[in-house]
Amino acid sequence: MCRKSKLFVLLVVAGLITGLCGGQCFAAKSAPAAPYVVGAIFSMTGDNAPLGVPEKLTTEMLAKQINAAGGIGGHPLKVLLFDDAGKPEQAVQACQNLLADKSVVAIIGPTLTGPSLAIATMCQSAGMPLVSCAASVKIVQPTRSYVFKTAQSDSMAVAKITAYLTNRKIKTVGFIYDSNAFGSSGRDQWKKLATGAGIKTVALESFATADTDMTGQLTKIRGANPQAVVCWGTNPGPAMVAKDMKKLGMTIPLLMSHGIANMEFITLAQSAAEGVVFPAGKLLVPDAASGPQKAVLKKYAADYQKFSGKSPNTFGGHAWDALMLVKGAIAKAGPDRAKIRAAIENTKGFAGVSGVFNMSPTDHNGLTKDAFAMVVIKGGKWTVAK
Repeated sequence: MCRKSKLFVLLVVAGLITGLCGGQCFAAKSAPAAPYVVGAIFSMTGDNAPLGVPEKLTTEMLAKQINAAGGIGGHPLKVLLFDDAGKPEQAVQACQNLLADKSVVAIIGPTLTGPSLAIATMCQSAGMPLVSCAASVKIVQPTRSYVFKTAQSDSMAVAKITAYLTNRKIKTVGFIYDSNAFGSSGRDQWKKLATGAGIKTVALESFATADTDMTGQLTKIRGANPQAVVCWGTNPGPAMVAKDMKKLGMTIPLLMSHGIANMEFITLAQSAAEGVVFPAGKLLVPDAASGPQKAVLKKYAADYQKFSGKSPNTFGGHAWDALMLVKGAIAKAGPDRAKIRAAIENTKGFAGVSGVFNMSPTDHNGLTKDAFAMVVIKGGKWTVAK
């Protein structure tokens, strides 16, 4: 057979095969897998940007790592980032945008308690898994089937502080708190748990988030003659409390909530930060951790430092935990919101930055007070309180 005849036969055969298989047989590559889309709402601007920016950076870092490793079951991970500036109304708008996008399978964040509470009911009603990065126990109590959180609860922080005070035979406390959602939730948990621990609150004062002078409230507290002061809030308020206590010559112990667990507090409070004691996730003092969590803490710290050029941050860790919980659920359940919710709820023994998570139908935080270490600031550094 001549060359032209052979070529003709080959073309005819190729045409027949192409017709039989619909033109798909000679495709060199299959179409790329559709991405799995996760929404993220953080306080990337405003007073609480020192919390939200590390969450944003952590999310970007982790998404890049996940995709470099092949995505989730071969599907790339796509994260849609929104900034709520710490304002509930902006969180609501961001949540509305994400709920309207049918490709979104879960939402992580917000950073703060107020915005988290503002969208929790929205996500519950829409059947959208939400993994908040905020602290208030009110986010997950009473339990909503679609709402979870990764930050250690304020009730656990109160329990850790009252145990610390009891061990030191401190029985009277002046309590000062930010009047926002986080501070008010901390106040409620303090009033609920301190009395049962045998600690009397001899003064109760508050401040607005933007206040820059706490001397009036602290003067009242000093007049009540407590053995210690407990402050509940996130910066800048707590740093002002520390500085004003020093200005007033108040030398009694100052304890804070886990809302100050970043370098911003030390930067703002300066020398007044010395000796402040607070409960914090073990990222600040990784040698206090053990088992798989210790390895997670060290890897996260190294990865974050390399990615951002900044020191690791407890709040960034909350975002790492949230996205990893969602990733693990998607890997098990696929892009089905109801199945993702169920998979998160059934998570057991997950070693994260914030602690070891054991979720259940009645516990959508999955941590205990053992996720905390008591930390004291010495020489501008975090150390384990003895």
